[in-house]
Formats: sequence, structure tokens, C-alpha cells
Amino acid sequence: MAIIAFKNVEFSVGGVYLSDKMNAATLTYEIEQQDATVMGGNRSFVGGIQNNTLEVTLYQDFAATEVEATIFPLVGTQTTVTVRPDSTLATSATNPLYTLTNCFLSSHTPIAASDVGATSPITLSFTGGTLTKATSA
Repeated sequence: MAIIAFKNVEFSVGGVYLSDKMNAATLTYEIEQQDATVMGGNRSFVGGIQNNTLEVTLYQDFAATEVEATIFPLVGTQTTVTVRPDSTLATSATNPLYTLTNCFLSSHTPIAASDVGATSPITLSFTGGTLTKATSA
């Protein structure tokens, strides 16, 4: 299997394509571990509920239909986000489309001016929701 260098990751939130403003994405798919150990037995676990997170870093943009206009109204609400390894290729087994529905955005830092003249990256964490993986269009 080839080693992958992510160069064209696709990201959208609420149907708005923001890949051209993104420079990092981390999708974590987790099923919570529940203890099912019984007396006299060995430690045993069963799967509980999904506990997913998509963390993205975007460069702030205040233009209409860009980062701020899209993200600001979503704080405190549920939304749908999608992410795919390569935006230039069709959805397939080797380029799956992940969709996180009903995920929650709890905070947003509209201004992150770390230094004079520096870019303004913002990091967002979309948590919870249901993750699905599509391998065909």
C-alpha cells in the first residue's frame, strides 16, 4: 500500500465548500467502550455509542459565503460536515467520503491575531453526531 501525502483534502460544512481555506483536518471515529465484566470473569467490554470528532484548521475569511459567514451562525447548533482525502478524485474505496451528521460546534474564535502581519488560522471541533463512510458516488 502506498504512503499517502494529503494535499487536496475536501471539506464542507452545511453544504459550503471550504477546502480552499483549510490547511489541516483530523477525523476521529470512536465507539465508546462500555464495561461488561461479570463476577468471576475477565475484563470484558462492549461497544457503546459513537463519539466522533472532526477538527479542522481554516484560515479566516470575512467575505460573503466564506469562513466567517458560514461558521459564526453554526455555534451552538448541529450541522453536517463532510471530508474526503482527495477532492480531485471521485468517491471510491480508495477515496472515501466521510459524512458526520448532527455534529455539534460549541465554539469559534472569529479573530485569532497571533502576531502583526500573520495569517489568522482558526481551529474548529465538530463533535458527536453519526459518522458514515461512502465508497461510491
